[in-house]
Amino acid sequence: MEDEEAAAVLRAVGRQIKVWRESAGLTQPQLGERIGYGAEMVSSVERGRRTPKPDFLDATDEAVGAGGKIASMKEDVEKARYPKTVRQLIKLEGEAVEMGAYASHHIHGLLQTPEYAEALYAMRRPAYTEDEIERLVAARMARKVVLEAVPHPLITFVLEEVTLRRPYGGRMVLRRQLEHLLEIGHLRHVAVQVMPTDREEHAGVMGSFRVLKLRNGKTLGHSEGQLYSRVISEPREVQILEMRYGMIRAQALAPRESLAFIEKVMGEEQCPPR
Repeated sequence: MEDEEAAAVLRAVGRQIKVWRESAGLTQPQLGERIGYGAEMVSSVERGRRTPKPDFLDATDEAVGAGGKIASMKEDVEKARYPKTVRQLIKLEGEAVEMGAYASHHIHGLLQTPEYAEALYAMRRPAYTEDEIERLVAARMARKVVLEAVPHPLITFVLEEVTLRRPYGGRMVLRRQLEHLLEIGHLRHVAVQVMPTDREEHAGVMGSFRVLKLRNGKTLGHSEGQLYSRVISEPREVQILEMRYGMIRAQALAPRESLAFIEKVMGEEQCPPR
């Protein structure tokens, strides 16, 4: 478990499941048989060692006659699945009225399809387990809720041309990713821009970052490195990021030109249709 807050949630859920199981007069193997899971999984969940999936909670609720009390824990359990840094990002993004992101090495996380995100996580070293990849992809997809928030925040992205061409996960995955970019790029509150590789001037040579303007009037920066994820609150540093992002947007293709450029890349790369 990556943080104590999430571990505490899973332990509390596990204790409740154990109490209800014992009240129903069931052993762990008996409960497992009724809900389609092994006794070891039931034991691990009760001890807070494994994160139960929604169907596990629904089936357990019905098997022990909890009347919806166990099933109602699904939202808290789902949040506990996400790494602490992701939960913090979801909170920040939910408070943003404006957000700008520059991505240099791959499509930005808020724009990724599940297949593209899975391909990225599968390439990490040391390698993640399948369960870890599934959890991380789910966490990344959960962050996309900011794109549907009402009232809509203003969200802009600048992507390097190379991120549109590198076929993480294969050509089919790339094509679906580019199609998804076009879909999001047509949203009225979202602007997607492309930084062509042939640009001679570029204010983003120091790598990817974001700038978030919050409802309370505060502006924050965010950057990720090899082994860290950092929120930047020092006003002078945030001012530098704002200045750089403004220059990057000015140097990149305009939103309408960028969408046309993405369509052009799809044709050049000859990504097979779905």
